[in-house]
Amino acid sequence: MNVTVVEGDLLDQDVDVIVNAWNRNIIPWWLLLPQGVSGAIKRRGGKAPFREVGRHGAIPLGGAVMTSAGKLSFQAIIHVAGINMLWRASERSIRDSVRNAIQLAQEKGFQSIAFPLIGAGSGGFNQEQAKALMLDELSKIEVSMLVKFVVFRKAKT
Repeated sequence: MNVTVVEGDLLDQDVDVIVNAWNRNIIPWWLLLPQGVSGAIKRRGGKAPFREVGRHGAIPLGGAVMTSAGKLSFQAIIHVAGINMLWRASERSIRDSVRNAIQLAQEKGFQSIAFPLIGAGSGGFNQEQAKALMLDELSKIEVSMLVKFVVFRKAKT
């Protein structure tokens, strides 16, 4: 298993697929003001991935669905329901999100994947807690791809 933790911007990673920490997908995406990774995807990749994720309907907590990457260079985006209806993450939602995203990526034959820290930020977990849970969950899975966990850091200008 090849796992790395890097600092930077998820959208600047050289991987096949990225993970977007999303919600349960019950409220239409166009009623929301996407923040964090979702906001960056919308700004740089356009609305197409969000239109597609909306067609998937409700996603179980910790579930994963795949869409195109819009205008981004990735082969796809895997959206995980990492937060509940109150916009909070739990240990279970973080672990299930990691496991289900990896499973979907493996099913689709991707060789590399990059994750944000699921549950950090609006989900209520600090970065170290989220990273520890994600790394622990990944250690329990047979992974035959490059996995990156990206700790967000703004580029210096």
